[in-house]
Amino acid sequence: MQAKNPIIGLCQQASFLISAAKVDQCPDDQGYEVAFAGRSNAGKSSALNTLTHASLARTSKTPGRTQLLNFFRLDDERRLVDLPGYGYAKVPIPLKQHWQKHLEAYLGSRESLRGLILMMDIRHPLTEFDRLMLDWSGASQMPMHILLTKADKLAFGAAKNALLKVQQEIRKGWGEGVSIQLFSAPKRQGVEEAQAVLAEWLELGQPAEAEAED
Repeated sequence: MQAKNPIIGLCQQASFLISAAKVDQCPDDQGYEVAFAGRSNAGKSSALNTLTHASLARTSKTPGRTQLLNFFRLDDERRLVDLPGYGYAKVPIPLKQHWQKHLEAYLGSRESLRGLILMMDIRHPLTEFDRLMLDWSGASQMPMHILLTKADKLAFGAAKNALLKVQQEIRKGWGEGVSIQLFSAPKRQGVEEAQAVLAEWLELGQPAEAEAED
């Protein structure tokens, strides 16, 4: 009998761990982390909640509410990180500068970071922030997987065309190392595909062969 994907069980038991305003407030830099990034109001918190079957990240119709690095525990070695939304014009400039400084510090120094999930609103992809994140991912050789969120806002054909268009632009600008998919939190579209990426990055394989033989 096929084993249940281990990421599903871990996601179902995800729980809030800590919020950090600065890198030195983050949990010990050990184990495995996957970070979720996205421009403000790109659907980042909704995607995180849908993938974990929980209400971990606070969702709001007011962009720019996520102001800290929020860590969620999956098990003793694995965490998900909700990064501050970026790019909302009404956020005061000093706060924007604080976010940028500590976001860059986290991304540049965190040894346990295994990959970055980048959320883009399918209706407004490849913003300046998105391109900066793609540049950073390429320069640091950090794996990146893009969720084109709010795919339910477009008809199926239009969503597929948008996916192909963004895929082509990413390949031209950043090569083949970035994966991308359609995603809708309300429709739960693309959940299994995204969870498979998480499972790979968090090194969650199928049960060991030795255990199966026993």
